[in-house]
Amino acid sequence: MKKICLFTGLISATFFNAQIKFEKGYFVNNSGQRSEVLIKNLDWKNNPTEFEYKTEETSAETKKESIKNIQEFGIDNEQKYIRKTVMVDLSSDQLQSMSYEKKANFAEKTVFLKYVVEGKADLLYYENEDLERFFFSVNDSEVKQLVYKPYYIENSLIAYNEEYKKQILDNLNCGVDLTDVNKLNYKPKDLIKVFLKYNECSNSSAVNYNQNYEKRDLFNLTIRPGMNFSSFEMVNDYYSGSGNAKFDNKISFRIGLEAEIILPFNKNKWAVFAEPTYQYYKTEKQSVVYEGQPFETTSIRNIDYKSIEIPLGIRHYFFLNDKSKIFINAAYVFDIEMGSNIRYDYNNLKISSGNNFVFGVGFKYNDKFQVEFRTSTNRNLMQNYLNWTSKYQTSSVILGYTLF
Repeated sequence: MKKICLFTGLISATFFNAQIKFEKGYFVNNSGQRSEVLIKNLDWKNNPTEFEYKTEETSAETKKESIKNIQEFGIDNEQKYIRKTVMVDLSSDQLQSMSYEKKANFAEKTVFLKYVVEGKADLLYYENEDLERFFFSVNDSEVKQLVYKPYYIENSLIAYNEEYKKQILDNLNCGVDLTDVNKLNYKPKDLIKVFLKYNECSNSSAVNYNQNYEKRDLFNLTIRPGMNFSSFEMVNDYYSGSGNAKFDNKISFRIGLEAEIILPFNKNKWAVFAEPTYQYYKTEKQSVVYEGQPFETTSIRNIDYKSIEIPLGIRHYFFLNDKSKIFINAAYVFDIEMGSNIRYDYNNLKISSGNNFVFGVGFKYNDKFQVEFRTSTNRNLMQNYLNWTSKYQTSSVILGYTLF
């Protein structure tokens, strides 16, 4: 485990700088002066309060600006933030913290709001931890929050303050009717449609900043064959030497189908994945259980282990360039054995496998081809037996081809 952590740390340190990317952008300071710069694009999940930038691509010097000094900043028509002092509903949407109050719990905050749609009617967004709020402005009017709040009523039933629907009906009065609003969810996709519809009806050109995110490939399905290098050891805790065996390393085939979901923030650097995988381990060993004169007693032990492994994990990418990237991942593996057993002498032990962790590092090219080295912690294959303990461990070399 120490070797795994050390290796992962070295990979992270080596390639961290490779993934830093400064992109063309601008900012406007408190005096109204606009500066064309290169901004470090972190693809923020939570709305930022500061950012780093460089004045020239070749410059090694980076500078930092904060919300105190900047009115507005943007990155190459992909993201745009504007500083506003607004009333934000701080009510929690989490079940354990939800209130019994229908009224929004407003507090004044100065924040960078992110443009979602910009036009005659602007749709803006704010996120901070579990807080997600949409804001709007029409004809450069005061920016206000679109109010949506779940709250408890009697017997812990949940009701919803959907004031945002009335706000939209009252303010977006061109091309948007009651039918549109009644089926409107407090979600980016739904709200964007309504704001674009209003801007089109009002003969206003509009920028949909979310379209770049909608075009992202956030789901990958990858076929992943490979080779396992596995070993197995079994020990009887009560009778030393009786049935104990340490099997040699064995090479076997594995095949998996991985579903990966790219998380839509931080420039696609984070992902979660699941990979149902068929694997097997089959070998035998002859051991000497008694040495003496005039006879020597031997025992033949064999293991036939087949299972479907289901790793559920998280992955982080380190971008080298537009086509190549390094990744590291960790997963918890649920193992479903398939009629497997261990035999020695006249004994037949049914395998009952436990779960374990795996850790991997790999390389991906052109979003299609990949190779990964993966290693696991010990897995107990005899967890239903009181007198037996066992250690099954695997390292793997895995190739991958992304289908879509």
